[in-house]
Amino acid sequence: MATAVFFHAHPDDEAIATGGTMAKANSEGHRVVLVLATKGEHGEVEDGFLDPGEELWQRRMKEVEAAAEIEGAHRVAYLGYVDSGMMGTPENEAPESFWQADLDEAAERLAAILREEQADVLVAYDENGNYGHPDHIQVNRVGVRAAALAGTAKVYEATIDQDYVRGLIKMASELGMADVPDGPTDPDEFNMGMPGHLITTRVDVRAFLDTKRRAMQAHASQISETSFFLSMPPVAFEAAWGTECFILRGAPEGTVETDLFEGIGEAIA
Repeated sequence: MATAVFFHAHPDDEAIATGGTMAKANSEGHRVVLVLATKGEHGEVEDGFLDPGEELWQRRMKEVEAAAEIEGAHRVAYLGYVDSGMMGTPENEAPESFWQADLDEAAERLAAILREEQADVLVAYDENGNYGHPDHIQVNRVGVRAAALAGTAKVYEATIDQDYVRGLIKMASELGMADVPDGPTDPDEFNMGMPGHLITTRVDVRAFLDTKRRAMQAHASQISETSFFLSMPPVAFEAAWGTECFILRGAPEGTVETDLFEGIGEAIA
């Protein structure tokens, strides 16, 4: 079987973007490794949520360990950088932030894990980091460079099918999504992810939606039960999250896949 390294910016990103694919890979006998660039130090948290004296990053580390167990990850590792905050905030300028990291140094940290794991697959984000967050953009840059350094054969960019989601927004009332808190309401203003024709790989994770939902719930400091993600009725949750989308870097035009491990072969130990 193969080894896939899922590289994410902060705890909770893995559950949202790739939780179903991670669970599916584990169920098929593949080794699943989660690498986090940061501990999510600058996420938002409601007043009174943390225990006295507890820092947000400490809670988020506990949450991602619990989520990783649900998702079937065999290992959780950190690159050791600090959350850069949203684009344009002072946290971007901190020398220890991931956004300010030296590209080659950060890539070598990740490449060392790829070599140690003898990774067959690396998953990062698309070139805009799905929605422009500096740490997500840096995940793309560092991931691509690290894969080249380590000789990792297949590099995927986790993304969102813009066209599909715009269609969902138009059908929102039909799917029971019209009253979901903080949900997108104007299809023309939805600019996350990439156009559908660029997506090479669509992984059907409907059989793992309960796992994905439970992994999201494990990140309670960031994803509350009343959040956009968890307040969807089941039919809407399936429509929104039943397929996870990826772009295989360097794939020939017209490539269509349903799995991250196509072409790797069953003989891999």
